[in-house]
Amino acid sequence: MRRIGLVLLGCFIIAHARAADTPARKFVVFFQQWSAALSPHAVIVISHASDFAKANPGEAVHVNAFADPTGSHKANALLTDLRAQVVMDQLQKDGVPETRLLGRGHGSVQFALTPQESRRVEITVSGQ
Repeated sequence: MRRIGLVLLGCFIIAHARAADTPARKFVVFFQQWSAALSPHAVIVISHASDFAKANPGEAVHVNAFADPTGSHKANALLTDLRAQVVMDQLQKDGVPETRLLGRGHGSVQFALTPQESRRVEITVSGQ
């Protein structure tokens, strides 16, 4: 009986270690100013994210949306919520269950080089 317990414990440890070894993967979708419309390229990026998510069914899918600092705080908060929802809708359409999706709009952020980099949604597939 003790041997069976040790074998089961070993299997649990190996399975847990393998799950922890899966690195997080990030996919980024960019938007035009004041838009939540998906470009054809964005649909392709989301398709790759959904394929990766489906290949790693135990991982959560985080969808974080951002806007450039143009406009009011409230408008940017609403826009980023909409961008996150549009991306989550496409992920679901591509076969990722809604129960795995965690979305959040972050409002406006400062950009380092161009305003385009602030108008984005990051899709992260990870165990966290």
